[in-house]
Amino acid sequence: MDQALAGLLPQFSRTNLQRWIDAGRVRCNGAACRRRDRLRGGESVWIEPQMEPVGTCQPQAIPLDLVFEDEELLVVNKPAGLVVHPGSGNPDGTLQNALLHHAPELDRLPRSGIVHRLDKDTSGLLVVAKTPFAHRALVAQLQRRQVHREYRALVRGVLLGGGTLDAPIGRHPRHRTRMAVVPNGRPALTHYRVLERFSAHSLLQVRLETGRTHQIRVHLAHLRYPLVGDPCYGGRPRPPKSLTPELAAALQAFPRQALHALRLGLIHPRTQQPMQWEVPLAADFAELLGLLRRTARGMD
Repeated sequence: MDQALAGLLPQFSRTNLQRWIDAGRVRCNGAACRRRDRLRGGESVWIEPQMEPVGTCQPQAIPLDLVFEDEELLVVNKPAGLVVHPGSGNPDGTLQNALLHHAPELDRLPRSGIVHRLDKDTSGLLVVAKTPFAHRALVAQLQRRQVHREYRALVRGVLLGGGTLDAPIGRHPRHRTRMAVVPNGRPALTHYRVLERFSAHSLLQVRLETGRTHQIRVHLAHLRYPLVGDPCYGGRPRPPKSLTPELAAALQAFPRQALHALRLGLIHPRTQQPMQWEVPLAADFAELLGLLRRTARGMD
């Protein structure tokens, strides 16, 4: 019985289906049934689902910049500075709290439907599942590397060309709050391409195939081209003396890593149609990039 229902109702996990069978919420031809009951075909099955809250996160009225929403999923343009879900040092005031206020039914899904994350100080696009069916489908797409995620990254140093970095990521052997490229880490694959070069910086297009913690930050720092404004993996070095005082001050004052999730593409769980969204650079990132461009034109 439980195997048959799991195949017929992929929107529900097998664990939930088994729990409902045990609780008498599933009846076959009008009678109570057990997980191990065998089916021959043609039976009439009645199910009364009961989705239980899976977390203790509380709704909070935090503004959301919604790029897209329908019955199955929503896409958010996350601002820099907003933590995705509660954790150590961030018990509330997170994107997850905001999502629960916007759509209370998300409390029936793991992490309120959040299937991937962005670091606190990374801005841009993030998709959230609204139903068990969408959650399972999006997780499967991520595992099959079918979700297209494209970023803009401003790094220190001038790259001569793009490439692909295939280097495993795991906990730093000494600094346990940081990640690093380590031999026994999990596979991590990052593609990068140079879009613009400046006197001491480069603007990159970055695409992810995997989604390891801090992946872009770790990989670019491993290449010795750390993100501007990333104190964890790039420190706060003094800008080159060749920069104008205005640009040097702006780079020193930039309050976060210069990383923005620009584009997001996936297959819609219900319609099976490809969908893609794009949002402009966050205002602080765009302002810093504009200053770099103006400075570069003035030096030509």
